[in-house]
Amino acid sequence: MTEAYYKSIRKNILLSMILVPAIPFIISLGIGYYYFTASLENSTIATMKRIVEDHRHMIESFLTERTDDLEFILQSYTYEQLSRPDTLTRVFENLQARSAAFVDLGIFDQQGRHVAYHGPYALEWKVYRDEIWFREVMKQGYYISDIFLGYRKVPHFVIAVTRQGNDRKWVIRATIDTQIFNALVEAVRIGRTGEAYLLNAEGVLQTRRRSGGDLMEKPADLIEYPRSGEKNRTFIRNDTSGEAYLCITTWLRDKKWLLVVRQEKADAFNALRSAIYGILLIWLIGLGVIVGVAFYVTSRIVSRMKEMDSEKEQLGQQLIRAQRLAELGEMAAGFAHEINNPLQIIKSEQTLISMNFSELRDGGELKPSDTLAELADSMAQIDLQIERCAGITQAILRFGRQSEPKLQDVDLRAFIPQVMDMVAKKASVSGIAVTRKIAEDTPPVHGDPGQLQQVLLNLFNNAMDAIISKNGSSGGRLHISSGRKNDCNVEIQIRDNGCGINPEDLKKVFSPFFTTKPVGKGTGLGLSVCYGIIDKMGGEMAASSEEGQGTVFTIHLPAAV
Repeated sequence: MTEAYYKSIRKNILLSMILVPAIPFIISLGIGYYYFTASLENSTIATMKRIVEDHRHMIESFLTERTDDLEFILQSYTYEQLSRPDTLTRVFENLQARSAAFVDLGIFDQQGRHVAYHGPYALEWKVYRDEIWFREVMKQGYYISDIFLGYRKVPHFVIAVTRQGNDRKWVIRATIDTQIFNALVEAVRIGRTGEAYLLNAEGVLQTRRRSGGDLMEKPADLIEYPRSGEKNRTFIRNDTSGEAYLCITTWLRDKKWLLVVRQEKADAFNALRSAIYGILLIWLIGLGVIVGVAFYVTSRIVSRMKEMDSEKEQLGQQLIRAQRLAELGEMAAGFAHEINNPLQIIKSEQTLISMNFSELRDGGELKPSDTLAELADSMAQIDLQIERCAGITQAILRFGRQSEPKLQDVDLRAFIPQVMDMVAKKASVSGIAVTRKIAEDTPPVHGDPGQLQQVLLNLFNNAMDAIISKNGSSGGRLHISSGRKNDCNVEIQIRDNGCGINPEDLKKVFSPFFTTKPVGKGTGLGLSVCYGIIDKMGGEMAASSEEGQGTVFTIHLPAAV
């Protein structure tokens, strides 16, 4: 083939590999971008609406509670009682103990005269019959005023409630602390620029604004009021500085005050902007990857076409090597079986030597000596190593096969000491005193000895790690006990004097992948697996611990008899 042929092939493949994935990639990314941005925008607005609704309920609850406080006073005291300064002082103190929002308290007769007053201003016996708040409360029964100056010449608002009794209609009025109320309304802090404030029906500020604006001022910003039937109104509007704001407005109860929550649009949709940048970045990276991969793959394809003959030869060699590896894997079981045969012969010969050795020793032909003891130890070691080799070959034979648990009765009186012997060396080296108390009436349990051994070994090793962590190489104690819990259950306890487990971690010790050990020292699966094994055996496993004192693991298993 000529070089021109390969150039033509390269061009066609390159165009195909760029256009075929790029077109659906761009279309799917565009559709995803549209729905994702719409969803994120709706989610942002929905979250803000939820905040507005919650804040409206909180403000209304505050005002309702203060009104109810005054209603309670009206129901609890007569006009004559509250007209006395000492009684009014005591009532105010009780009222302020309930809520620090109350500034003063006053009693008015039906002519609007301030007959009794407790507070920081000289307002007693002033006449209020021509004040808007007084006329409204006499008409409606209760009234929450707008912010006004009044006689005290300080911006404030009042809550007033009337009562009819003994041919007399009278009013109790309390002033609400403007600072506390402002703090309540301004508590909304959404993002960097979010704020909340109240306007009255004429658009006058009833609370201060985070972005600027004092009480009783009328902001120049245009606000849209909820229309008839609307719970709230959502809109985007530029303020006087030209900054776009996302605004939500909602009426408080009785449509007296309007709650406005707003946030700079850029701040509100900051996550959306970040998402757009991310999508654009993905788009550029995606196209770059497509083009890069297209060039790379095209070059590879053409190169492979040129090297097809040599590639075939290499593939043939790889197939031969793969076949050899497969055959080696199949031969592994055969190797294990073949090794077992000489192992059995060695085991028989070792048993014969041990029998002859014992006969010679028992017949007095071999006198006790250090050399004789060393020979006995060597024979035992040979037997141990033979068993290890047999175990290894059995593991190879079981490799790849699912081994079913072998259920049988396990005599814990002999089984627990055997498992303890497996960790005795580690305990001795670490200075841990291992004690046990195996009750003679400990009944057997029914289960798989291998799995039960796994549980006990895991608990022993965990306990020794905790002991070493706290005590170092001396002073450690590990105690294992077992006995009959009741007629149906056996109890096994593993107790240590290690570092213990704090209460928070103790709740999670049986959770998969939870571990208190350092990275690389544990997987967090041991206790979870142990818990599962005990549960499958019909038992229960629990842990109790005191940090710095030690831990106790308790296992309850059904008795086999």
